[in-house]
Amino acid sequence: MSTLKASQHAYQVELLTALRGELIDRNTTAVLIVDQKGRPCLDVTDHAFRTRRVYVHLAFQWFYWGDQADERVSCLHLLPAADQIVVAARTGWHEGEQGDLGLDLTKIIDAYRG
Repeated sequence: MSTLKASQHAYQVELLTALRGELIDRNTTAVLIVDQKGRPCLDVTDHAFRTRRVYVHLAFQWFYWGDQADERVSCLHLLPAADQIVVAARTGWHEGEQGDLGLDLTKIIDAYRG
C-alpha cells in the first residue's frame, strides 16, 4: 500500500471511529469493519435489523450509505452527520441493494473502445 493510500485509509478509519462513537451514544448499532474491497466502513443496523455499510468519500468529505441524494451527509460536522444517519436507520434503510458512489473506470474505458 502506498504512503498516500495508507494515509487515506487511516483517515477514513479515524472518521468512521468517531462516527461509530456518536452512533453508539445514540443507541444505534455500528461495527467498524473492512469490506471485501479493503475499504473501511461501518455496518449500521436499522430498526428492522437490516444493515447498511457507511463509507467515507474523501474527495467530497461525505459519509454515505447508498447512491441516492438522501443517503449521504458531510463528515465535516460529525454531530449533525450522526443525527442524520440515526434518523435514516430509525426510519429504515431503502429497499433493495445498497448503491455505491465509486467510479468503475473500466466501464468508461470500455465505452470509448467499443
